[in-house]
Amino acid sequence: MEKLNANDWTVRDIASWAEAKEFVAGFHYSKGCSNTRVYAHGLYRADSDVLMGAAIWLPPTRVAAESVNKENWTRVLSLSRLVVHPDVPANGASFLMGRSIRIIRSIGKWRHLVTYADEFMRHTGAIYRATNWEYVGITGGSVRWEDANGRQIARKSTVSRTSQQMLDMGYKRIGTFKKHKFVMHI
Repeated sequence: MEKLNANDWTVRDIASWAEAKEFVAGFHYSKGCSNTRVYAHGLYRADSDVLMGAAIWLPPTRVAAESVNKENWTRVLSLSRLVVHPDVPANGASFLMGRSIRIIRSIGKWRHLVTYADEFMRHTGAIYRATNWEYVGITGGSVRWEDANGRQIARKSTVSRTSQQMLDMGYKRIGTFKKHKFVMHI
């Protein structure tokens, strides 16, 4: 597979949150993302406005943020979704992530980044290791819930729901999975 030529690609803010969410729904294994974000950066060919990748950032839960920096937990940002179109050349995801981190670093507000590689998808975090994230270990297992269309559903969102409430809402328990945790200090 051809490698991405940096001169042919650019990373910038995704103008439409609806477009970003639709892209994630179409190409990320979770088939969705949160309704909020701090940043949504897109990967584009230099001569096009067609979205070819997305990096979605948002604050992690307080517990997750404090696990990275207890005293300064409000300065922690989480890479929630990283996804590229199947036609993007090799190393496109790392290019998108690297340029997205440059944008975040230039703003100066955030001091730490956190992300996870999901064992549900057999992800090991190779992309994070290759792009100088620090591996800090594996999380405890958490239950994966899906709707009838296979879209991942969070039990904890604006309202935390019990397992019984999730079942009553028609969601299916897929299993319990761990995640590999990575941090970057910027």
